[in-house]
Amino acid sequence: MQIPVYSLTGEVVRQIEVSDLVFGVPFNEAVVHQAMVSQQANARQGTASTKTRGNVRGSTRKLYRQKGTGYARAGSKKSPLRRGGGITFGPHPRSYHQALPKKMRRLALRCVLSAKAGDGELKVVEELNFTEPKTKKMIEVLSALGVDSSALIVTPEPEENVIKSARNLAEIKTMPASVLSVLDILSYKTLLMTEAAVRIAEKIWGNGKTQGGENASVRGAAPSADN
Repeated sequence: MQIPVYSLTGEVVRQIEVSDLVFGVPFNEAVVHQAMVSQQANARQGTASTKTRGNVRGSTRKLYRQKGTGYARAGSKKSPLRRGGGITFGPHPRSYHQALPKKMRRLALRCVLSAKAGDGELKVVEELNFTEPKTKKMIEVLSALGVDSSALIVTPEPEENVIKSARNLAEIKTMPASVLSVLDILSYKTLLMTEAAVRIAEKIWGNGKTQGGENASVRGAAPSADN
């Protein structure tokens, strides 16, 4: 499969051959959906907590006698039926972790990369050479490439000048190729990758062997969130 490579001025400089194993895979909606749900679930902290009637502080005495008052029978003030009492069936700390087989994670990422390439939403540039952080220069580059909405900028390694040039732009995110995730790719309209980042993606997900960056690529919006 061939895709065009653009210069920073938006001109096509050449065509490059990319792996069909990574950028030419038929879209598997079920696998992509499961990977996305798993990633979102693993990003949850699971720290929500409520008190039951046994955890609420207060007296356990019966509020008033059983009969003769004209009111409904009442136990202690900690009853879930009373204001300030315990919570019935409320949330408690738990793990939302969902394990996903390695082959499914690989396939899901290949599917979304292939979908971006097939829909013309993948833009490959020669390189992003920013000698200094300049938001204005990043705007000019994105405009020249026809990026008029949200975009995910992928570089081979974290590049400080690129990160600083894009961090003040709404709906623009930067990340290294080794930590790409299904959710990140689906959250942005345009996927902007450098040629070196494309080769790293091919190296990590283009074969069946385990690569160093694979686990990080499916851990969520941040590398620390496990998938």
